[in-house]
Amino acid sequence: MTVEANANGDTGTETGAGTGVPGPAGLPLLGSLLDLRSDSLGTYLRAQHQHGDLVRITAGPPGMRAELYCVFSPEGAQQVLASDAARFRKDNRFYQEVRESFGNGLLTSQDEDYLRQRRLVQPLFTRRRVDGYAEAIAAETRSVIEAWGDALDGVVDVSDEMAHLALRAVARILFGTDVEATADVVAECFPVITDYVLRRGYSPATIPRHWPTPGNRRAAAALDELYGVCDRIIAERRRGPTGTAAGAGSEAGAGSGSEAGAGAPGEDLLTLLAAAKSSDDGEFDTSELRDQVLIFLLAGHETTATSLCFALHLLSLHPEQQDRARAEVSRVLGDRTPEAADLERLPYLTQVLKEAMRLYPAAPVIGRKAVAATRIGEHTVPAGADVIIAPWVTHRHPAYWPDPDRFDPERFTPEAEAGRPRYAWFPFGGGPRACIGQHFSMLESVIALAMILRAYEFEAVDTEVPVGAGITLRTTGPARCRIRRADTPDTPDTP
Repeated sequence: MTVEANANGDTGTETGAGTGVPGPAGLPLLGSLLDLRSDSLGTYLRAQHQHGDLVRITAGPPGMRAELYCVFSPEGAQQVLASDAARFRKDNRFYQEVRESFGNGLLTSQDEDYLRQRRLVQPLFTRRRVDGYAEAIAAETRSVIEAWGDALDGVVDVSDEMAHLALRAVARILFGTDVEATADVVAECFPVITDYVLRRGYSPATIPRHWPTPGNRRAAAALDELYGVCDRIIAERRRGPTGTAAGAGSEAGAGSGSEAGAGAPGEDLLTLLAAAKSSDDGEFDTSELRDQVLIFLLAGHETTATSLCFALHLLSLHPEQQDRARAEVSRVLGDRTPEAADLERLPYLTQVLKEAMRLYPAAPVIGRKAVAATRIGEHTVPAGADVIIAPWVTHRHPAYWPDPDRFDPERFTPEAEAGRPRYAWFPFGGGPRACIGQHFSMLESVIALAMILRAYEFEAVDTEVPVGAGITLRTTGPARCRIRRADTPDTPDTP
């Protein structure tokens, strides 16, 4: 996620704070603005290679110049996200744009708003309850597998297909039987809104949203349509039979009763959110419910889609690892549908996904604003500074990842993971703002990937897939694979 410059020019409370931090010189008038706009991920990666683990990048013309303090080491990432998290807030320009479009949900809220929301939502994301969504994930994956039987010339774009799968899965879990009424609207409206957020987030100056420009009007129309379908379904849930939602998401019922969820009346996540309440935190009003739904739709489908897309792309380039993963799936599952308990029984498949998330983290860049001057490594980041943490770079740090661009699932054996710093790999963020849905993401990814590999073999058509940093990592070109029905391997899943 990108960030913008501190508008008030605060240089911190310590004398000389921020001075002496190395970084690229850039152009005399624009600094590194053009590099960031054309290839922000490459710019951050070069900055680390050339200048180290704390880099100051300037961008923009004088008077509108942004100063970004980029933290690339695992230790620095841990400091910003965890140990000194109170000194770094989600107050930058980009989060404000996300907040204004997608609402003040868990991703964007802060302080007491965030704590209250987290307390209300947390019981709905226990491992036991999330495991109950396995059946819905498997059902949507099965639909995709069946549809691929008619793939033209046996070629599919795994970027588009995994986006479709992940959206359908999260919409089914959120809305249950209303999945058909929502998935198409989200698929149509989200790209318009996210592109709008990106343009405003990158721009050094923006016009008011209410001005009747073509871009403002397109975004407003998409938001109206998206808000409308969410508000309609929320109203229907709250008019539902007395007792359907009550207890399902309350403190008494959050961990009890049916855990199958996702499709049965009263068991979809929206119904549980509508029922979530406590004596201290009250309950969500209609606007707050919509905010949570939109954030879950955004974070819950784009991130998982990215992980699945690149797991398949990377396996299509590495047939030996693909065969080994398929052999493990065949040995563990046979012909049965995977369940939540199978996550622990598919260690190599999990390693494949973790390595895909290392090379292609769904959140490649995370932004914060420093509220107090803070020493990181050998330098001080000034108060008011915009701070970048970049999993895209840290996940390729040569001190922790030998031959970092090579695909190697063996990096994620338990022994290898134990030998690295905690924040050498952090695709779900970390600290008090770590992603609440990380178990759901791994559950969906493992189940879907297992079923897909059991059904099809993959060969890369596009050997390179260009990417860029949006709200999440996005492909900027096709990720096509040639598919054919898989022959169940008889070989053991060992190297």
